[in-house]
Amino acid sequence: MDKKIKADLHVHSHFSDGSDNPQELIENLKNSGVTIFALTDHDTIDGCKEIEKHLLKDIKFIPSVELTCEYEDTRCHVLGLNCDINNNDLSELIKKGRILRKKKLETRIEFLKEKWDIILTQEEKDWLYSRNSVVKTHVANILVNRGLSDNNVDAMKKYLKGCKTPNSKFDCREAISAIVSAGGIPIWAHPLGGEGEIHINQETFIERFKQMKEYGIKGLECYYSRYNKDEIEFLTNFAKENDMLISGGSDYHGTNKDIDLYTLNVDKSYVEIDNLTVLKDIIK
Repeated sequence: MDKKIKADLHVHSHFSDGSDNPQELIENLKNSGVTIFALTDHDTIDGCKEIEKHLLKDIKFIPSVELTCEYEDTRCHVLGLNCDINNNDLSELIKKGRILRKKKLETRIEFLKEKWDIILTQEEKDWLYSRNSVVKTHVANILVNRGLSDNNVDAMKKYLKGCKTPNSKFDCREAISAIVSAGGIPIWAHPLGGEGEIHINQETFIERFKQMKEYGIKGLECYYSRYNKDEIEFLTNFAKENDMLISGGSDYHGTNKDIDLYTLNVDKSYVEIDNLTVLKDIIK
């Protein structure tokens, strides 16, 4: 593959909790020099269906998804890269998740009312319920728009802390099974910890990996915007030793997170395309 190509295999749009609509995302990808990208919205594929209408010839689009999962008491995120977005098993799983998240939303709305005497307007509730993948970021955005907080991170910490919500996570096995059914490649996203999370040590990762491999994970997101050189070196070596595919992505959310497109490490340095071995199974 051409060494000059830039790929970002973990990108979000406003169809989940990013800020960019499809047109804005394509324009930002073009300006950043990214020529291969995976749209991995949380628990929805609606953005993948919409963005196909706005693609440019010189940008390769990989339809994907990021599923919010757990096994036992461990939370994890699984990327499904290069999925058939019309697959029935994947669509049914996403439909199930949407119902669970609506219940969680109702709990948060009631919490704001009881704890803070904040009553959402019908217009605000209609907007929330119209979201394809509603999460607490969307609730926080409303609080920011009301002038109750300067940003959605602070809003979540202040107004939603202590809100006990029903579980809306997928079982890791059913998520991986749906991705495989859709012809996708299941990748363990930010396996040492994601944005804003405490990074786990190598021993804890190895123990969790044993379970993830048993469930059918095929690759690791070794290159990630919040990982340093040592973390990336550990993950890439581990992936090679265990016959795992290597992926990399920024976890871009537009203005909702302080992460630029094509940020595959904390140094923001270039990553050779051949290092992302998962692409060899996608781009022939």
